[in-house]
Amino acid sequence: MRRLFPVTDQTHETSVREWGLGELADAYAYPPDEASWLRANMVSTLDGAAQHDGRSHPISNAADMRIFGTLRAVADAVVVGAETVRQEGYRPARAREDFAGRREAAGQSVAPAIAVVSASLDLDFTLPLFTSPLVPTLVVTGAAAPADRVAAAEKAGAVVVVAGEGTAVEPERVAPALAERGLTRLLTEGGPRLLGQFVAAGALDELCLTVSPMLTAGDAQRIAWGSAVAVPERFALASVLEEAGFLFTRYRRT
Repeated sequence: MRRLFPVTDQTHETSVREWGLGELADAYAYPPDEASWLRANMVSTLDGAAQHDGRSHPISNAADMRIFGTLRAVADAVVVGAETVRQEGYRPARAREDFAGRREAAGQSVAPAIAVVSASLDLDFTLPLFTSPLVPTLVVTGAAAPADRVAAAEKAGAVVVVAGEGTAVEPERVAPALAERGLTRLLTEGGPRLLGQFVAAGALDELCLTVSPMLTAGDAQRIAWGSAVAVPERFALASVLEEAGFLFTRYRRT
């Protein structure tokens, strides 16, 4: 992986060697002085498509997946929308030996928890995501979520987290609700509807965006979808990496 430059590096020196996982983990470390931090990781083609044939994998590559794995490995929890769980066939996060020592030193569990955001709890609780995770899966919902679905989630071993007064989840309450359970280093992998909700609520702290050197046309969703914000929020470029024409950018709230 070639390092183009972090914006704090005034030398703009480059290296063409592939970065090791430890170096990637250092580069993507969470800010140490934040009580809670929500970052998103998404991929987009040059013409703005976040998916192809309904999935993100076709517009990704090996380096993108390496960063994907690293971002998971430094997170306490992965926050994902119910529709993405259904479309992408989400499974429990696995423990990775390469990051075991780092996670233990940081006081983290052996693998990040998966936190599924859902108002209706219309989820298949017989899937491995709920029946055989290394760390119990969380279901983030509203206080007025259907009682029978809440009971089904708890019976399957999921931990129900309330982040809203009604049936819907209030995006700005997700990070604080998870922080109350000691999960402060948060990663959301979408999908576009959930990311759009976080953006509209002003709840996103950082965006890790892979720019894929592909053109797809069509009507695929953008990385964030939903109600527009009244005034576009400005983010600052934190770093850029490049490999095989893919750009791995990182932007933080100004």
